[in-house]
Amino acid sequence: MGLNVAMIGTGFMGRAHSNAWMSVNKFFDLPLDAVLHTVCGTEPDQTRAFAEKWGWRHATTDVQALADDDEIHLVDITTPNDLHRPHATMSLAAGKHVACEKPLAGTMDDARAMRDAARTARAGGTRSSVWFNYRRCPAVAYAHRLVAEGRLGRLYHVRGQYLQDWGGPNTPASWRFDRRRAGSGALGDLGAHIVDMARFVTGDEIVEISGGIETRFIDQRPVPGGTGSAPSTVDDCVLFLARFRSGAVGSFEATRLATGNLNRNCLELNGELGSLRFDFERMNELEWFDNTVDAGRRGWGTITCTTAGVHPYIDAYWPPGHPIGYEHQFISQAADIIRELDGGSAVVELPDFEDAYRTQQVLEAALASARQGRAMTLADLDE
Repeated sequence: MGLNVAMIGTGFMGRAHSNAWMSVNKFFDLPLDAVLHTVCGTEPDQTRAFAEKWGWRHATTDVQALADDDEIHLVDITTPNDLHRPHATMSLAAGKHVACEKPLAGTMDDARAMRDAARTARAGGTRSSVWFNYRRCPAVAYAHRLVAEGRLGRLYHVRGQYLQDWGGPNTPASWRFDRRRAGSGALGDLGAHIVDMARFVTGDEIVEISGGIETRFIDQRPVPGGTGSAPSTVDDCVLFLARFRSGAVGSFEATRLATGNLNRNCLELNGELGSLRFDFERMNELEWFDNTVDAGRRGWGTITCTTAGVHPYIDAYWPPGHPIGYEHQFISQAADIIRELDGGSAVVELPDFEDAYRTQQVLEAALASARQGRAMTLADLDE
């Protein structure tokens, strides 16, 4: 049987998702075959060229046509953030399953509407999911397992950083630097990932945000392919502190101006019995400190997370010691989506719109803390 997938968007994430859908049945034995049915873009010629290159059977510029097509089972959304709500709610209302890029939306109003639409759709058997792909990095999934097994004991500290350096003053203007399109800058683009990863690995929820700092370093950016400049209206960097329901405390930093850091998505957990550290620039490794051994043998060790039968998803890929890459997270998530749509269970929990809405609340509270200069509880953002 086939799962007919339609995808909206032909940019960077469109390529990553296309590769995942075209590869997933080659790596995983699954109950359904992913069929690249239709891709939807904004420019007819470019969309047709994208379809031909990436193996999509049909190309269109008509988003409504996807909702109206009875052959399509799932709509995958890789568009700018301001389009997530209209595309997702239209697809859900038409009875299509939806997989949406992160962050869930650019604004809380949009995120709340998407959450509510997904609640209604789920009652009728229609599912939603969000591409928080780092959950499916074997080292991150293994860290989650170690925490769930109690290997860290009581958790004290959570440190999340997502540092990139591509957003300097010569970076051209794009939708990512336009608050009307993106909602936020580094916070939504990168902060969403570290907040979701922290929530996932700890199994805990953030309940309060304080000490928020929101900074824009660059106010004008060059217009692509032209002269002059355009205003940049989003944050370049956001930092904030957090309290978790368990009593643990956290610090988070997201920036696209950390010179020398290409894609440093980092998480560190300190607990009573041990600590864990992850850095995506070394994505196949997990650092571990065991505080239960005698003092003479304590020290940071490195786990190479490439062992089949031990580290999640590795069974589907290469022999031990053969690293996997960025693209494999998306392939593994596509496999989990297919499993759940067939009534099975994902290897690693899939965040749905309800789950992603809780991450959106944290992001909103961080901005509110920065702009109002006070602590914000997530309860302050509840309806």
